[in-house]
Amino acid sequence: MSFEEHHIRIENARLKEELERLSCIAGRFAGGRSMLPSSPLLLPPSLDLDMGVYSRHFHELPQPPPMLCGGDMLLSAGLVDEDSAFSGVLIMEGKKTLALDLAMTAADQLLRMCRVDEPLWLRTGGNGARGVQMEFLNEEEHSRLFPWPMDVKGLGSGGYRLEGTRDTALVIMNSITLVDAFMDANKWMELFPSIVSKAKTIQIITSGVAGNGNGSLHLMYAEIHVLTPLVPTREAYFLRYCQHNSEEGSWTIVDFPIDNLQDCIQIPLMRYRRRPSGCVIQDMPNGYSRVIWVEHAEVEDKPVHQIFSQFMNSRMGFGATRWLSILQRQCERLASLMARNISDLGVIPTSEARKNIMKLSQRMVKTFCAGITANGGQSWTALSDSPNDTIRVMTRKNTLPGQPNGVILSAVSTTWLPFPYHQVFDLLTDEHRRSQLDALSSGNSLHEVAHIANGSHPRNCVSLLRINAASNSSQNVELLLQESCTHPSGGSLIVYASIDVDAVQVAMSGEDPSYIPLLPTGFVLFPAEPQASISGSATGSKSSETAGSLLTVGMQVQVSAVPSAKLNLSSVTSVNHHLCSAVHQISSALASGAQPSLDQK
Repeated sequence: MSFEEHHIRIENARLKEELERLSCIAGRFAGGRSMLPSSPLLLPPSLDLDMGVYSRHFHELPQPPPMLCGGDMLLSAGLVDEDSAFSGVLIMEGKKTLALDLAMTAADQLLRMCRVDEPLWLRTGGNGARGVQMEFLNEEEHSRLFPWPMDVKGLGSGGYRLEGTRDTALVIMNSITLVDAFMDANKWMELFPSIVSKAKTIQIITSGVAGNGNGSLHLMYAEIHVLTPLVPTREAYFLRYCQHNSEEGSWTIVDFPIDNLQDCIQIPLMRYRRRPSGCVIQDMPNGYSRVIWVEHAEVEDKPVHQIFSQFMNSRMGFGATRWLSILQRQCERLASLMARNISDLGVIPTSEARKNIMKLSQRMVKTFCAGITANGGQSWTALSDSPNDTIRVMTRKNTLPGQPNGVILSAVSTTWLPFPYHQVFDLLTDEHRRSQLDALSSGNSLHEVAHIANGSHPRNCVSLLRINAASNSSQNVELLLQESCTHPSGGSLIVYASIDVDAVQVAMSGEDPSYIPLLPTGFVLFPAEPQASISGSATGSKSSETAGSLLTVGMQVQVSAVPSAKLNLSSVTSVNHHLCSAVHQISSALASGAQPSLDQK
């Protein structure tokens, strides 16, 4: 089949799906009678910038959000606003008592799952690339001990799997603050920027006890993701219940499915259901909390790209360990944000200016995370038909504040490297060593002029880096805003964006920084087990006995300041070449063990 025929078939399938969706909407407004003609409609493309003309093969298709009876269909048609878009999924009054009964059952089950060990939980790991021991749920034992009181329909006839993991950690945040963050969808997203891409409270079924949330029950929607377009986003509707365990002074936050409470939801393309999951929070001395986290889900067993297959099979992608590691990092960051007694801020003059720079950096990180994943509605394109190719590109038109206006080209690539991920992280956060990599520095040196510590690891920080351009003889100063963070079991993140001095001064002065345009580039690192050799990799062959890391490079480029402009092939070729060069130079620097010279230290 030629590329043109393949592209036409994809477009025809999309148009047919759109026609059926609009017919369903029209039927609801015409008493069930369709007001659309039966012949096919010639609809314009959804985007003026069609990446299809530059690619040879599509590996992923767009993933639309779940279809609801009423809500989302009307929203996508532009017939209602977002606030009323979920009206079709509300829990009716007659089923609220049942929902509360299920909530208390789910909370009791979660509490017991946190207390019971073997044979319910099986321990494994500890010697692999992650170096941590993991707890996996024994599904047979779970079914015997914790039968669900309602019949739960399977996601399909086979082709799905159950995932259950548990982990425990201390976090620097008290229980009341944590409970408030979990029961507020916006705060929840802020707490987990690299895993929760979207979240919304659709309905407050009960508000609980005034002042502390005990007994509150919310109907929620969320999308969760791994930071790559190569792993499908998971999206679900679920109920979240908050309960205070007065006997032991702990809190339970539990999510559970809405089966038998709402019959109107059609299953999305990536079928996913949250079984009773959540955390038990116990206050500890000095403002800390001990958190026991349980993740339990039923998910369609769709294949992911081979480079992420072992990572996802290990349950690290959406397991309890990743949730807890992100929670620990964000709690440390929030503690640093609220600190008032920190000195040695470099060029940052006051604690208020420090806080504003941290908030600006938080927006940069959120923008980066949102820009490199397979969120619903985003269509990523592969540049070759090779199954080993991991480069994906996407275009979008931006007219919103906070990013440059015009055509934005996003590109993401993932590579397996035969080096421990902390070594890769050390290289990428060392401004002297990074300056030696032309693909990352364009031949310019970097000098840190401000450093804001926001975690226990010395490289968990927000930095302002001055770009010392050798060819720049003027007095203009260019800066990079950068945030980096790492965790022994949860991976690492380095995000940066160029920013001018005037913008930094605006942020430091306390003015609204939301209009400062940021177009971030960054790196995502995960520890990885050994993999078989992948042909075409920048590192060549790899020893089957060598553990390493998964390096994802994500970049965004403004290719035109005019939103209606067409993308040209040279822009795609240039970005592709830049990604490949960056990965090759990083791998070469790690292989050679190059260190900065003494005069650079």
